[in-house]
Amino acid sequence: MKFYGMSSQSAMDKHSGGVANYRAAEGKTVLLPYRGPVEYTIQDIMGGVRSTCTYVGAAKLKELTKRTTFIRVREQENNVYGKE
Repeated sequence: MKFYGMSSQSAMDKHSGGVANYRAAEGKTVLLPYRGPVEYTIQDIMGGVRSTCTYVGAAKLKELTKRTTFIRVREQENNVYGKE
């Protein structure tokens, strides 16, 4: 499955006839293996949220902020799209 950002060469070729002379493509285009219907991905996410609620003792989503301390992460690494 092809995945690309809207400032990538792929997006500009598909949606606006290419990169204009005064612009540069800024995004990446990567090929990801097809993982099945989105339904399975949503089930995985919901399962993760349910587990989180169990770990912190929250009966409802609204309770997460009362039972946890959230921290802001300034840098993170995402290896799904490869290292640059």
